[in-house]
Amino acid sequence: MDINMLLTETAGGTDGGMGSVGLTYGISIVAMLVIFYFLMIRPQRKEQKKMQEMLQEMEVGDVVVTTSGFYGVLIDITEEDVIVEFGSNKNCRIPMRKSAIAQVEKAEK
Repeated sequence: MDINMLLTETAGGTDGGMGSVGLTYGISIVAMLVIFYFLMIRPQRKEQKKMQEMLQEMEVGDVVVTTSGFYGVLIDITEEDVIVEFGSNKNCRIPMRKSAIAQVEKAEK
């Protein structure tokens, strides 16, 4: 047997195996990205959409809970901000961003 013949047979045999290994890695990476999307990104988008809808449905007189845990009543609503009255003394009115509101309880009519 010639040494050149052995080298060409050996080189030809390894090329076929590398193609299937690369395909396996590619499929596993795609599968991991799909799992990551369904476990992380999709639930976060649902939560953001739910929060956005809640903030859009706020009305004057609704009881809100801020991200700090304070309860108050909405006095005024603008595009980006709200004015919240805390306590019963009517002098504690604080303007804040809508994003600082964690929960809204509709006013009873």
